[in-house]
Amino acid sequence: MRRTLHLVSARDCLALRGLHDPMLVARMRGTLGRRLPGVDEDALAEAARPLFAAAPRTLTDVARAVGEAWPQAAARDLGDALSTPLPLVQVPPRGLWRQTAAAHNTTIDVWLGAEPASPTAETGEQIVLRCLAAYGSAATADLRAWSGLTGLPAVVARLRPRLRTFRDARGRSLFDVRDAPLPDPDTSAPVRFLPAFDNAVLAFDNRTRIIDDADRGLSVQGARFLLVDGRVTGTWTTVADAGALHVAVTAHRRLTAPTSSRRAGGWRHSSPTVSRSARCASPSAPNRDRSPGSSRCGRSSASSKPRRRPCPSPCSRGCSACGPHCSSTG
Repeated sequence: MRRTLHLVSARDCLALRGLHDPMLVARMRGTLGRRLPGVDEDALAEAARPLFAAAPRTLTDVARAVGEAWPQAAARDLGDALSTPLPLVQVPPRGLWRQTAAAHNTTIDVWLGAEPASPTAETGEQIVLRCLAAYGSAATADLRAWSGLTGLPAVVARLRPRLRTFRDARGRSLFDVRDAPLPDPDTSAPVRFLPAFDNAVLAFDNRTRIIDDADRGLSVQGARFLLVDGRVTGTWTTVADAGALHVAVTAHRRLTAPTSSRRAGGWRHSSPTVSRSARCASPSAPNRDRSPGSSRCGRSSASSKPRRRPCPSPCSRGCSACGPHCSSTG
């Protein structure tokens, strides 16, 4: 839940925005504080609010319109800051499938007809339960890394009677929802193609269960990762050629014949770079993978963390863990 765009329901938008305000403000100040000397955040928000409410506008356009009050700050930085003190929503046609347009924003209250709610203890508990149900067992440090929230040990303490508890290889307590399926530890994890900035790689305090320390810097660069046996094994990209979309994979270690032919769908050699043709918009549905390590959708782990029973793709939420396709018994 970092300071970026999120696609959420109207209900979640109203419930979660206020809960994450302190995190958003802290991260905005950490990124932009030195470039906004003398800028009062509340005054900036109040000056911009009527412009966004009157009609959807780009952040930079509004920043230019109100920027005379802060000539020491660049319009781009003022615009970047605006979405933190002022709850905004990005409106269509931006974000529609196979359409593009400038990013226009309006206020949440204008778009949804209601102001974001004040955070409550129940909201904090629900976000912890939803995180565990989606991504698997986690320590409080992992929950904090994913949510950006503070005070989570107290939230977990209140929820503890409703959770199962495990210990990982480091001796940390791992918490999970009680009805989560646990697959056999030897269950193989299918190859996964993750998009850039996927939560599976970023949103855990202990990332070594899915990615080697040497590769962690690639996340910041927006690399798209290839998972083999539940671990980052390389990166991938797409190249269009004569109407076909080719998936080019750069392996960080040699792919063995069993891995390349059985699990990667027909790759028969283990050169450092492998290219495969695909006639589709994307090579897989990686955003449906749920958790690193032992995933509800079949990733494996190098740690002693309990592992989930995998489910075939597609995996849509419907049952408590994966969805109607989840094989959660046996």
